[in-house]
Amino acid sequence: MNSHGPDKEPSADYLRRLVERLEAMRIAEYLELLEKPRRLVMTNFVAGVARGLGFAIGTTIVFAVVIEVLRRLILINIPVISDYLVDIIRLIEMRK
Repeated sequence: MNSHGPDKEPSADYLRRLVERLEAMRIAEYLELLEKPRRLVMTNFVAGVARGLGFAIGTTIVFAVVIEVLRRLILINIPVISDYLVDIIRLIEMRK
């Protein structure tokens, strides 16, 4: 990777590029986070709560849309599908 031998000093350009890469990777922030375990735990806890809340809200919206589509299919009154969908919606409403 570098063109200098074991007894040569790294060039200023090489060191500058290395520092830029380390800064781009945000190594200092990561090491600071590892030095403070409470902050790491709290950050992960908040991230987990946010993911769980997002999952719950997203699932609720998707199921609400699916139920609404099923209800509209019933209104179209396609004979075979309508009877089947009525049974499904009755089961869902019984669980509420």
